[in-house]
Amino acid sequence: QVQLVESGGGLVQAGGSLRLSCAASGATFSIDVMGWYRQAPGKQRELVAVITHGDNTRYADSVKGRFTISRDNAETAVYLQMNGLTPEDTAVYYCNVVSYPPSRRNYWGQGTQVTVSS
Repeated sequence: QVQLVESGGGLVQAGGSLRLSCAASGATFSIDVMGWYRQAPGKQRELVAVITHGDNTRYADSVKGRFTISRDNAETAVYLQMNGLTPEDTAVYYCNVVSYPPSRRNYWGQGTQVTVSS
């Protein structure tokens, strides 16, 4: 089992920045991919950014050039630096990790609210 604890959400004005953090504990040796997803009211949860153990990254088109994902394998943490925030970025942001094959288990954090005011 892996436990995830997110922090760093909050209220920010449009154009501002926030940095989300997610600390993993438990069976962290099993973690392969780490990432962030978000869910806005009335919408489905969507991928924001993911990073593999080899530091390969993938971003949603809507955040490319504004958000940066990184991970610290020594501390088993993943971060999301969010710059140039817009009201459309308002959502609950969830940390996600996926274990190595063959299990490929998904673990989720409790979510942290990000609200961007115009």
